Amino acid sequence: MRRRRVLVFAAGAAAVWCVGPLAVPGAVGAWAAAAARGAAASLWGRAIEVPGLGALNKGGHAGVSEVSCSSAGNCAAGGWYWDQHRHVQGFVVSERNGRWGRAIELPGLGALNTGGFAQVSSVSCALPGHCAAGGFYRNRRGHGRAFVAVERYGRWRRAIDVPGLGALNTGGHGGGTARVSSVSCGSAGSCAAGGFYTDGGGHRQGFVASERNGVWGQAIEVPGPGALNQGGNAGVVSVSCGSAGSCAAGGNYTDGGGQRQGFVASETNDVWGQAIEVPGLGPLNQGGNAGVVPVSCASAGNCAAGGGYTDSSGYEQGFVARETNGGWGKAIEVPGLGALNGDSDASRAYVGSVSCASPGNCAAGGAYGWPYSWAFVASEKNGGWGKAIKVPGLGALVNGRWAYVGSVSCASAGNCAAGGDYENFAPDGPFDHAFVVSQQNGRWDRAINVPGLKVLNKGGDANVGSVSCGSAGNCVAGGAYTDGHGHVQGFVT
Repeated sequence: MRRRRVLVFAAGAAAVWCVGPLAVPGAVGAWAAAAARGAAASLWGRAIEVPGLGALNKGGHAGVSEVSCSSAGNCAAGGWYWDQHRHVQGFVVSERNGRWGRAIELPGLGALNTGGFAQVSSVSCALPGHCAAGGFYRNRRGHGRAFVAVERYGRWRRAIDVPGLGALNTGGHGGGTARVSSVSCGSAGSCAAGGFYTDGGGHRQGFVASERNGVWGQAIEVPGPGALNQGGNAGVVSVSCGSAGSCAAGGNYTDGGGQRQGFVASETNDVWGQAIEVPGLGPLNQGGNAGVVPVSCASAGNCAAGGGYTDSSGYEQGFVARETNGGWGKAIEVPGLGALNGDSDASRAYVGSVSCASPGNCAAGGAYGWPYSWAFVASEKNGGWGKAIKVPGLGALVNGRWAYVGSVSCASAGNCAAGGDYENFAPDGPFDHAFVVSQQNGRWDRAINVPGLKVLNKGGDANVGSVSCGSAGNCVAGGAYTDGHGHVQGFVT
């Protein structure tokens, strides 16, 4: 499994959520070892194959796309697998009181997925047993369609086409392609979804749809990007809800000069406002290639966004922007990231994930450098971003060419978790390995390999795709690994 490093981390990049320290063999020794090297006492449980996923995954390729936890030990995950006909299907699995149930094909998705290619891309949980999921499937003509599904009282309902999106997604020849990139729930039965579709002129546009009192409303084009999107290529990458009916969305569009720009839009009292170019991002984006990747809202009108842009020297840089009381401030380069990113002609950096525990208290992660890239984290405290730092301890694990943070989740101010993967060389070739790292009381511990994954990952390629924290010190990570038969499997830890 050779993974492509792509700038799509919904969390919206949503992220990975945590379940809490597990009692595992050798835990006392691990605790002592952590203390001996100066790390805070943070224990990750052993990775396990997603229960029941192996029985579904007859085709030998599966993975967790996203995990979401409403509280410690109460989470949900979604992803994809290949069935016996080598068709790609979407699955969900739920954790209750610290115990994972068996993965199931998302109800109703198989009937929609007549083209044999579907995936649960995003999951969000407001309360235990009350979640939402979204993603895409292909119809018998090979056209892409977007779906949403909800879990109520611990039972997943049937997936449905996003209401109203069919009328928008005409694709010029009646085909169209659409997908849900991100879902987020402000409360049980009140969620939002965002993604893209193809209009009658063959142009890609961004959409949002909202669930109210358990009923999904009609999808609408994000207000405003039509005027911005003169180049005809826009989409919502991430949505996040601070409370019911108060959300934010972020993504990108192409302006009339063919330049790629980043936008944000806010929902207030169930009404989506006009999308705007991220304030201050235009002057930074002199190279004409920018976009919002993650958005995270701590409360109504108090959010953060991140992503990347190209400066006047052609270097790709990472930025963050903050919304306070409903107003978006100016984007800034992540402090210290430029110094890490160097000044070679190929230097690249981006923010792949952001998570906010409370207004002005967030964390971000991503990667910098090229062709050798490294993982970084940065923290915001009381409204001020500190300097980006290389993930502590990761240098001792990596002997390959790259590493990156794909997901960050914060349960409270200064208490977060992050995960990703890195490359290591071996006699029989380079392999990808998965890592997690915890922040406690504002201090990032040393990164560690996902415990127990080495035993599962006989094929040598693994990654953390998502992290989520239900409470401080209680988090879950999910992703994929390659077993001894070369089959790709999904795991949680």
